[in-house]
Amino acid sequence: MNLESVWHVLIASTIIQLSKLLIYTSTMKIFQLLCLLIWGVARGNEYPCLCITVEDNKAIGTERLISIVLDDEKKDCWIQNRELIKKSNYKMETISFQFDANEGNKIWFRHNSNSEIKTTYCFESKIRQTTRPLFGYQKENGDLKLRYDDRSLIHYRYEMKLPPEGVNKLYQKSGYIHPVISPKGDTLTRIQPTDHYHHFGIWGPWTKTKIDTVEVDFWNLKYGQGTVLFKSFNNINSGSVYAGFSVNQEHINLTEKDNPQLALNETLIVKVWKNNNPDQYFIDYTSNFSSPLENGILFEAYRYGGGLGFRFKEQWSKDNCEVITSDGKNRAAADGTSARWCIVYGDSSDGDKSTGVLFMSHPNNQSHPEPMRIWPLDANKGRGDMFFEFCPIRHKEWKIKPYQFYELNYRMLVFDGKITPEEAEKHWNAFAFQPQIKFIKKLNP
Repeated sequence: MNLESVWHVLIASTIIQLSKLLIYTSTMKIFQLLCLLIWGVARGNEYPCLCITVEDNKAIGTERLISIVLDDEKKDCWIQNRELIKKSNYKMETISFQFDANEGNKIWFRHNSNSEIKTTYCFESKIRQTTRPLFGYQKENGDLKLRYDDRSLIHYRYEMKLPPEGVNKLYQKSGYIHPVISPKGDTLTRIQPTDHYHHFGIWGPWTKTKIDTVEVDFWNLKYGQGTVLFKSFNNINSGSVYAGFSVNQEHINLTEKDNPQLALNETLIVKVWKNNNPDQYFIDYTSNFSSPLENGILFEAYRYGGGLGFRFKEQWSKDNCEVITSDGKNRAAADGTSARWCIVYGDSSDGDKSTGVLFMSHPNNQSHPEPMRIWPLDANKGRGDMFFEFCPIRHKEWKIKPYQFYELNYRMLVFDGKITPEEAEKHWNAFAFQPQIKFIKKLNP
């Protein structure tokens, strides 16, 4: 008997069994099973090309972005005429997936499991038209704009941004993220504020460093000792799951004016993606870096430097923004403490609601749970502007050895409204603990 005959026999047998179940089973379950049968018939006599199971070690209860890597033998299962089908609890649904521009054999998709169960995903023949990508990007006037449904979410500045007229040209800069725009349109970041011209939205230069015996400050640009600049794009990627980019940035030692020295090579990888909440989106921010210097570089312990720095909008002060950390600290008590995550929120531009960012540090990061620099309530002559930073070297120095690779990994949830500590913990768990993924042998004959 050939495979097609076997398939037809299985369909007939299933129909008979369904008829018997009418006596014992609720109408709803029969309806679900019939839907699965109709789905299978509609797909024709096709077998899945490849299936995987995804199992959470704990009940996460929120969406996460996950990836799988296929070897050469399996790569034909995600060619353009395939779609990814999620199979769980008598349901089947098509799941969008997207190729990784950095790794040709990796794809990304959103996974959600509300309990500790195995979820099966299969690559099968495509039977419907592909919807247009929701994410996109645009290069304009020196900015790379990442967009969702034709709305800008974040911009990455790759051309030099000059300081305001009359301000020292040492403050010119490239290689930072600004603006970060909330789902409802609030701009949350600020650059070149008059109180700190060296602040640039989201950025992460190191402050107190030593190259051999020479002190180099890459953070305070006014000293002319160092800077961090955009070098080149590796790739830009957008599709139905996320928009993102990978860039090379150079940390340059300027202490010898006639002979600038490359101190760190950094690859910055950024992805912007959404869950099903219209008032939220995520920014994944990964910094990979190494030093080409013969003796490496020392990051000395200091309250500023590296990690992930975020200067918030001018409208926020001590009177209209607050902090909640994973250890229950508020803004008055949070500075210098360590946390898995930190919520920073304040008044929206119209003053009617809240907006903000949930910052998450990955467990593999240096000094995790990670120390933070959060401006105190009396910052900026008592105004209390908001600056947040995960600062891995706040309490302990970090020796960067030559030609070794290091990584810092962060996730930000940008939101309108509010995030509870319980929700923050769920999102951090989804970020920190990857599910177990297993490949099932290729099923097509």
